[in-house]
Amino acid sequence: MSCRGLVQYLPSMADAQLAVAPNPKPQAVTSALRSIGNAMLLPILAIFVALVLGGIIMWLVGADPIEAYIGLFRGAFGSPRAISETLVWASPYIFAGLGVAFAFKGGLFNIGAEGQLAIGATTAAYLGFALPKLLGQPIPAVIHLPIVILGGCLAGALWGAIPGYLKARTGAHEVINTIMMNYIALLFIGYLLNGPLKDPSPTNVIARTPEIALGARIPALISGYRVHWGFVLGIVMAFVVWWILYRTTLGYEVRAVGASPDAAKYAGMKVGRLFVVTMGISGLLAGLAGVVEVAALNFRHELSFSVGYGFDAITVALLGRNNPFGVVLAALLIGGMRNGATQMQFVSQVPVDIISVIQGLILLFVAADTIIRQIFRIRGTGERMVLTRGWGE
Repeated sequence: MSCRGLVQYLPSMADAQLAVAPNPKPQAVTSALRSIGNAMLLPILAIFVALVLGGIIMWLVGADPIEAYIGLFRGAFGSPRAISETLVWASPYIFAGLGVAFAFKGGLFNIGAEGQLAIGATTAAYLGFALPKLLGQPIPAVIHLPIVILGGCLAGALWGAIPGYLKARTGAHEVINTIMMNYIALLFIGYLLNGPLKDPSPTNVIARTPEIALGARIPALISGYRVHWGFVLGIVMAFVVWWILYRTTLGYEVRAVGASPDAAKYAGMKVGRLFVVTMGISGLLAGLAGVVEVAALNFRHELSFSVGYGFDAITVALLGRNNPFGVVLAALLIGGMRNGATQMQFVSQVPVDIISVIQGLILLFVAADTIIRQIFRIRGTGERMVLTRGWGE
């Protein structure tokens, strides 16, 4: 067949296939729903198994697991105030979880979210209370608040980019680097809060900064409740991260490096630069978690304000399967468990520490999903999560 004949034949063949083939849109929708269902199945089963094992532990120590879980649910979602507190708990988990998930998408394991969060919080607190004093007058909120948010984000991004740069230049693994950066950040902040940045008020005896100015504060979302606009910002950032990952060239390159750095390098991508950018964006999101805690909730930075948000963010990212919207749902779950733990202990006398045990079990079963596949006889289909690459890559 000649080239001209082939050109004429292909459109007619396509028209004939469309005439006999079913409408592709229902098939696409069905395929998308099946894909979402498969992605959600393993995390849901992991949560279920973790709750069952947690209930067995409660039963072995003489507690009633049913009563405990009812108390947990009521404490997390049983009233408008409980829901408000759950959203407050979930807010830093959303930002930090998005940061860890973004790094995972690039094949990098960011264990440094705790330090990046603390650096962002300290920077936000300093800008919040020091700028009006330096200028000698209050700063309008429309100017002051963006400066506080941007400053905290940039500080977290810088702290996250350092391990990325070290990996790009020397091949040093980001897991070790981010762990060490956590120690450096937390110890340095401890010095600042006990020294140059300590609240000079005569009544203050703990390591904390002065309160930030009113213009540097994120307002409450609902009057009379502690839930704030930072939660809404978290939802917005989930959409932003999704758009970056799946609708931009940068996101495509990040995911390509996460899938195979060698293939990405062969395709002409600057892998070293992408390591730095990926870790920088991851640190920015973790730093934003600290900013929101300072600007919307505590209005200052204290030495012990963090309750392990950065480390819990690893659980949130894995439970959300590194999907931005999955991260939001996982943050709501973990935030609800943390918020409801006190009510659970009150009604059933089960220590709140059992929540950490259940959370650890969830992380175990999500990370080692082969266990869940074997328990429920699920075939190993679907996309496997890439957490990190080998040494020196």
